[in-house]
Amino acid sequence: MNALLEAFRMVAQQDVLIAILAASIYGLVVGSLPGLSATMATALLVPVTFYLSPIAAVSTIIAASAMAIFSGDIPGCLLRIPGTPASAAYTDEAYAMTRKGQAEMALGICLWFSALGGIIGTLSLIALAEPLAEVALSFSTYEYFWLAFLGLMCATLVARTSPVKAIASMLIGLLVSCIGIENPAGTPRFTFGSSDLLGGIEVIPALVGMFALAEVMRAMTTPAPPPLPRRRFGSILKGMIELTRKHPRQQVRGNIVGIIIGVLPGAGADMAAWISYAMSKRLSKEPQKFGTGHPEGLIEAGASNNASLASGWVPSLLFGIPGDTITAIAIGVLYMKGLNPGPTLFTEKASSMYALYIVFIIANIIMIPLGIAMIRLATFVLRAPRAGVMPVIVLLCAIGSFATGNNLFLIVTVAAFGVIGFVLERNGFPVAALVLGIVMGTMVEQSFVTSLIKSDGSILPFLSRPISAGLALCTFAALLWPVGTMLHRMWRRKTRAKAA
Repeated sequence: MNALLEAFRMVAQQDVLIAILAASIYGLVVGSLPGLSATMATALLVPVTFYLSPIAAVSTIIAASAMAIFSGDIPGCLLRIPGTPASAAYTDEAYAMTRKGQAEMALGICLWFSALGGIIGTLSLIALAEPLAEVALSFSTYEYFWLAFLGLMCATLVARTSPVKAIASMLIGLLVSCIGIENPAGTPRFTFGSSDLLGGIEVIPALVGMFALAEVMRAMTTPAPPPLPRRRFGSILKGMIELTRKHPRQQVRGNIVGIIIGVLPGAGADMAAWISYAMSKRLSKEPQKFGTGHPEGLIEAGASNNASLASGWVPSLLFGIPGDTITAIAIGVLYMKGLNPGPTLFTEKASSMYALYIVFIIANIIMIPLGIAMIRLATFVLRAPRAGVMPVIVLLCAIGSFATGNNLFLIVTVAAFGVIGFVLERNGFPVAALVLGIVMGTMVEQSFVTSLIKSDGSILPFLSRPISAGLALCTFAALLWPVGTMLHRMWRRKTRAKAA
């Protein structure tokens, strides 16, 4: 009890409260700009943390990352351009709602369920830190292979077009992920003698090119769509309580998946959003509505990505193992401020841990009013003429991509993937599946090769370990689901024909 009171006193300090507010506004702005990810937002804060107290320093990381993950949904809803990779899974769904005149609902769902997901993820961090950390430690390369492979299967689950085209698009993404020397053998592949390709293809520039630049190219080659009604946006949170009551399963599933994925080192909010959206579509009673502006997928994926953000701190705080790139940065700040991660952190500095929990909850609560203000400002984009918006988008794409590595080649990458995304989508190939292949490809290959080295070429450990076998079962189920669905439909048609 004394530790909890001390934690409240630590958070109530003026410098901590100012740091939370300033980092929240900063995270909202950076996350809403295409190409500037939540990871970049937190990385750019590190120099600022040198001059802050320990709790204030870590608070800036927590607040900025939570806000950036949410605000990445704003350009996705309004312009079909995901602000962060975690938003890419459901960008098409959110944009479809905007085209239907339901932009308030789409943005309200993203805001409300992101905040709820973040709070529930924080409660899981408090209550389940040690048990979840033990589960995470039991994961080896065998389990990571199946987890990443299951993520790849989401390409077929979320596809609105032919599953064959979705798999083909995913395989192109896997081919792109092979570029460079970041492979188990350390051998240059598909570099064609270019030193710029040795580091591989960066995910952020590829994502920005395929979504943002391809959207600009579509705007140049197609007539302008019917303008959205020029009206003042109504209440952003109108109907959110009703949706919470109507879709409790989607919210709970999203929270659970986000918590489990978040606690696994290296997984993060991106994978949580993809898996949750795919699961929502497959378990929905109305899967045909997905992709047309249906709220179920937004609810589940939005709840998942912010829940994973909080649970990703479990292995970071207990064992110093980063749950994702954001917590990798946070671990450096923790060490710099004398809060060395480890089990003793929960006993020797319990008040500091309680203070971090309180900051998490505060960040997700103030996300709602600050998010509404940010949405109000961002909605002016809808009223701007397309000829004025598109050049600004191209400029932001170039600046954001260059900022990820201070390399002009990244701008070339954006342009190349813009053309690829434009051509693929014109021919019915889902761009989201290609992005998924790029994101998951390295993890699949490295986990598979490392596992074979450990098992001396045997595939038995992939199926003999309990968690690995369970993930393998889920993967094969996802792979065979379209086939089973097709056979079931054929059987029903034959049954109806006989009955007639």
